[in-house]
Amino acid sequence: MSVVDEIFLRTHRGLGTPIALQGLWRTADRVDPALLAQVHSALRSGPLGRRVSRPRVPGARRSWQRNTRAHQLVSTEVVLSDTALLDWADAQGSDLDPEFGPGWRLSSARLTNGGSIIALTCSHALADGRALVLAVDRALGSPHPEVSGSGASDSDWFDALRQWSIVLRGTAAAIRRGIPRNPAATTRAPEPAIPTGPVTHSAILQCPAPEWDRVAATTGGTANSLFIQLVATILWHSGFPNNTIEASLPVDTRDEPQVDNDLAMTEIAVVRGDTPATIRASARSAYERRIHAPGGIPEELLQVIPDRWAHALSRGAGERDILCSNIGTLPATLRALGPHRCTGVAARAIHPDLTAAQLPRTRLSGYLCRIGDDYVLSLVSLDPARIESAAALRALALRTTTSVGLSAYAW
Repeated sequence: MSVVDEIFLRTHRGLGTPIALQGLWRTADRVDPALLAQVHSALRSGPLGRRVSRPRVPGARRSWQRNTRAHQLVSTEVVLSDTALLDWADAQGSDLDPEFGPGWRLSSARLTNGGSIIALTCSHALADGRALVLAVDRALGSPHPEVSGSGASDSDWFDALRQWSIVLRGTAAAIRRGIPRNPAATTRAPEPAIPTGPVTHSAILQCPAPEWDRVAATTGGTANSLFIQLVATILWHSGFPNNTIEASLPVDTRDEPQVDNDLAMTEIAVVRGDTPATIRASARSAYERRIHAPGGIPEELLQVIPDRWAHALSRGAGERDILCSNIGTLPATLRALGPHRCTGVAARAIHPDLTAAQLPRTRLSGYLCRIGDDYVLSLVSLDPARIESAAALRALALRTTTSVGLSAYAW
């Protein structure tokens, strides 16, 4: 397992913000249950069908082993309205266990308009956003090379020797250079009282891709920099008081299509006067650097010390005021489930069973993907004091997209 894998495994155990990845498909008609059973079976035998195995030697990394156990295919009997759709989807992340039980779930429900909603939800320890897309693409019949994380690792003794060697050499070098003071903790600033009830709220907007690209180009930006500007502006419209918003930007670092957590983080600062053009320049520079451990301490240290120590050292790493994750263009295979045309596909993260005490520094997360002729913007608010409901988030998002000339519509 990688350092990033283990960070997300710790969040599953309550050491940090719980995170699950989710793909959503809306279809124009009812999906055949037999087809969903075929997809469920393919996912079960695919790269998501694995679990964490503990090492027998101190210092060796945890590894992956095959696991064909899976949660049963969930078919909700209640017919969902559009206003209930995301509440249902948000609830699909409970009881995922990447270590001792199935770490993913496939669910479906009928919609009042005659269509269906399909949700694939998995622990972030198993995959990042792009990896979830690859896993579904493979399950729907697109061939891929064998993915990492499903075979046996090197011997525990050899791996432990490697890990300790990296940690000891790297730590000694950092000490010789002088360990800097710990950076300021990335905790939440004081805020209004948090109301009772859910602490996260979701919204999904869909917009014609030619229109999104035109607005971005007109302002000297790109689809990605317009995305970042929109997420920042939505947060300001919610009443966020600071004139500068710090944004964390995940970077896909995979060289080949592997189903794992192959990502790094970078960051930019967005100010109220920024445009997609100025954000484009900032992001271009940011993508050439990464957020690293302070003082050059090797990140492998997090894999050889107890989990609570590792959490204390890495707590809040990569968290900023907003998260803007551009998942990119989705494969054409995801535009239909068998004969059933998809009217919308979204990819996002959710936070199962998150409590007010666990709220991270992040106030608003945005996820962008392109599917066919549409961009789909998924938003998750983690600021219940300022965004009190899903309806409030949806209204803020529509107000913001309209203000820049986009005719987006909400799911």
